[in-house]
Amino acid sequence: MTFDEFELDPRCLSVLHAKNIATPTPVQERAIPIALSGRDLVATAQTGTGKTLGFTLPALTRLAQNKPRRNRMLVLVPTRELCIQVESVIAELAKALGMRSTLLYGGVGMQPQFARLKRGCDIIVATPGRLLDHMGRGTVHFPDLEILVLDEADRMLDMGFLPDVRRILARLPKNRQTMMFSATFPGELQQLAAEMLREPEHIAVGMVAKPVDSVRQLLYPVRQEDKSRLLVEILREEGIDSGLIFLRTKSRTDRLGRLLHRAGFSVAVIHGDLSQKHRQRAMEEFRSGKKALLVATDVAARGLDIEGISHVINYDIPLNPDDYIHRIGRTARAQREGDAITFVCPTEHAALAAIEKALGRNLPRKELPGAPPVLSTWRPAGERRRPVLRRLLRRR
Repeated sequence: MTFDEFELDPRCLSVLHAKNIATPTPVQERAIPIALSGRDLVATAQTGTGKTLGFTLPALTRLAQNKPRRNRMLVLVPTRELCIQVESVIAELAKALGMRSTLLYGGVGMQPQFARLKRGCDIIVATPGRLLDHMGRGTVHFPDLEILVLDEADRMLDMGFLPDVRRILARLPKNRQTMMFSATFPGELQQLAAEMLREPEHIAVGMVAKPVDSVRQLLYPVRQEDKSRLLVEILREEGIDSGLIFLRTKSRTDRLGRLLHRAGFSVAVIHGDLSQKHRQRAMEEFRSGKKALLVATDVAARGLDIEGISHVINYDIPLNPDDYIHRIGRTARAQREGDAITFVCPTEHAALAAIEKALGRNLPRKELPGAPPVLSTWRPAGERRRPVLRRLLRRR
């Protein structure tokens, strides 16, 4: 199947042809016909599967068929970085259709956003907090809203945006098309979908909340105090040109960035306490290849489409299996291969068990000389105690 087989606006197809994009991904193939029909939609699919085009192409096609008005489409996203990325995709297609889009996110001044809203636009891509700021000031209204999209909806719930989302929904027209795109579909999201969508179509593409097969996963048991030494060894041995390193806290992210810089690595750092200007510069330096490594908190784990990341390293093992899936989903995108390396300390066996249970298998290990024992307590139902667990217990 090709995009030409959908009833998309020819101008959208011209943009796709110019970029040599001809074949839809599975989520696009299933979502586009539903979205073109005007029905509400809940779509769950792994990260890196093309969800942005899955809602942008049909939404802009539908908008192009109606009379131009202001603020006809709203896309809510959880982070500033995702806001920028999604709007960049929309802007290129919107321009071909004679439409305008704009960004509303925090960490930057309000005045330029006021000016863009005053000039008028068709599509707004926004984070919930900044959008509520504008709504409270009366600088943005949605009387003519036709389409609402919640992108990375599960992440918005994880980040505590549910109250903000509900406040926004209360001020939007009820007669609209609503689409929700997400990598997972937890219970809270099901409740929100029941509140905000009208008899939605549900599609689930692939193995939701599972990493793609082209990600090679490897576990390193390590003591906390040995992590930085092990990381430097791996980076030098692997010769990584594009690696994303995740930590849990902002302060440790800064410290690791400085350590890697002193060790001679080309590294950028990103976390929530940095200014938007700093975050954008770090992302661009990493995206362009100027910096080989990006050290980040989970602000970079979801929704960001950065081509060519060969390695994801969990310096700190995530405590939530969904966060593990989304972190390692930054590599092996668009049918490429990639490596996901995770450090685990003896006290983190519960987090490891939760991840292995979600994956349905034990992660392969590489135990270096002097590595500490880390229990692997998960095993498939009905199986006898796994050899690795028996071996580790005998060491005690």
